[in-house]
Amino acid sequence: MFASAPLLVATSVYTFGPGRIVALVAVVLGIIGAVNGGLALARSGPRGRRRALVALVLGPIALAIGGVGVATAGGGVGTGHGLGGAIVAMFVGFIGAALGGLGMLRSRSTT
Repeated sequence: MFASAPLLVATSVYTFGPGRIVALVAVVLGIIGAVNGGLALARSGPRGRRRALVALVLGPIALAIGGVGVATAGGGVGTGHGLGGAIVAMFVGFIGAALGGLGMLRSRSTT
């Protein structure tokens, strides 16, 4: 009857679209960076410096991927386009980068 009408398919809660996958990957990278940054602050020495470097690499990557996710999200929070996850990824990536920087400063002063 309505042959030219577009078919609207609702996004399920359990459906992983490209926006959600990108946001999920960015959040995981940010969490890994933040954990390594925290451990770098807790431990000094060569192992702490290595962890701080990992946090300094993964934090900005998560921040950048999250920023791209925010910029390209097609809808608002809760629409299934990954906007909420991208915002969380930016926040966690920033924390990871900050902790990594502090860990590098601390490891530099102890050696």
